Amino acid sequence: MGEGERIFLYDTTLRDGSQQAGIHFSLGDKLRILERLDQFGIDYVEGGWPGSNPKDLEFFRRAKKIPLRHARLSAFGSTRRPGVEVQRDANVRALLEAGTPVVTVFGKSWDLHVREALDTDLGENLAMIRDTVAFLKARVEEVIYDAEHFFDGFKSNPQYALATVEAALEGGADWVVLCDTNGGALPHEVGEVCARVGEKFGCRLGIHTHDDGGLAVANALEAVRRGCRQVQGTINGYGERCGNANLCTLIPNLVLKMGYRAGEVERLSLLASLSHFVSEVANQTHSPSYPYVGANAFAHKGGVHVSAVLKNPRTYEHIPPETVGQRRRFIVSELSGRANLAHFARERKLPLEKDDDRARDLLERLKAMEYEGYQFEAAEASLDLLMRRALGEFPDFFSLLGFRVIVEKDGEASARAEATVKVRVGDRVLHTAAEGEGPVNALDKALRKALESAYPALRKIRLVDYKVRVLDEKEGTGARVRVLIESADEEESWSTIGVSHNIIEASWQALVDSLSYGLWRRAQRKAREKSG
Repeated sequence: MGEGERIFLYDTTLRDGSQQAGIHFSLGDKLRILERLDQFGIDYVEGGWPGSNPKDLEFFRRAKKIPLRHARLSAFGSTRRPGVEVQRDANVRALLEAGTPVVTVFGKSWDLHVREALDTDLGENLAMIRDTVAFLKARVEEVIYDAEHFFDGFKSNPQYALATVEAALEGGADWVVLCDTNGGALPHEVGEVCARVGEKFGCRLGIHTHDDGGLAVANALEAVRRGCRQVQGTINGYGERCGNANLCTLIPNLVLKMGYRAGEVERLSLLASLSHFVSEVANQTHSPSYPYVGANAFAHKGGVHVSAVLKNPRTYEHIPPETVGQRRRFIVSELSGRANLAHFARERKLPLEKDDDRARDLLERLKAMEYEGYQFEAAEASLDLLMRRALGEFPDFFSLLGFRVIVEKDGEASARAEATVKVRVGDRVLHTAAEGEGPVNALDKALRKALESAYPALRKIRLVDYKVRVLDEKEGTGARVRVLIESADEEESWSTIGVSHNIIEASWQALVDSLSYGLWRRAQRKAREKSG
């Protein structure tokens, strides 16, 4: 479809993405993301609005010292204010002070906004657009004009919406970007409007879509199909309200499905790592359901699916996962067949084939455990341990003889927790106690206190996340709970699970698996280092 035609990628994660509720980028965060976007091959990176806050001004000052390999940095701002000479407008002057090679300026396309938001007349708005673009174009290399609310404006008053584009082009805009700012347009509407603007002006068009109708990516793809050659969006779709068009979905669709060249195509294998990096910096949960880059994008759970994919991945995968830096996963669950188990074992070099009677027994055990509430797709370390123990492939680092937890509250003081643990390590019985912020913390401290003399490596293993889910809410305080623990050392992380009617016992199960798995993984790494 695209036959190798060039699409320019414009990332606004640092500006539009930062406007999502719950996201706050520090100055350091923004600089790190800029470097990663440049490494990936994004054409334009919108750094922020220098006229709105001191942090963005400092960002642009610091960004000048970063030797960008590919990306062109853009400052973002609005047209001059009504009735103010452009050279005297503080926000316009701040755009120049940012010192970027590109400036993106937005103006109003919707007559409703002109009258009610700007509180000015239609003619003055056209002058504001024309004056601002011309002033900037005389002083910077490239000016991009964002036609805000263009699709709503076109529906309301098509002649006026087109007049705003004409004003921007008269001012010398290098690009005109049509914006679905409220995110309510439909693909056929976007396509028709983009085609009409392209036919009338023959200018370089871009598209900027929001996801309020769940159609930001679809609208952007249709805009490209109808002539737009710049696509604006954010990593992971972060943005105001429901977010912006997700570049992590847009880019592979443009390149792999539509045949365009977007950014640096050979770097598409960095897409998944870029997506995860930005979610970590933004302190946002990385959705496993993200297309292309989510943990479940190439995860196969049903036994029929797994059997087919093992024969030919194309049966249930629309692209090879490696193309976008992903990997194929086979999830072992109550829906699995023995092929899932055999593949899981093969990946871990365990002696188990699908025709092995032990595979049948293990599968029945797994199904029974999932019926009780276990969910191994979120805790592969516990599944690995379960299989290794069943196959006699895992050492017993320690065994529990007993534990006791006491929670005490005295008057208005904070509750205190104390745990006592008795374990066997080889021929030794170790009996220790510890206090903690809560019962699970106390258990963790007591267990480590007992084991660290025998296993000093435990000092390198830390708990990084702890989640509790009530499985049968109708049972109230007597409900069964599932505990997930994520732990890590200096090289990797892993997740374990425990299920019980007693939250302390469920936590203990997950904690024991977590520490045991961590000790085993470290022992495996040391063995490889010695043999290597």
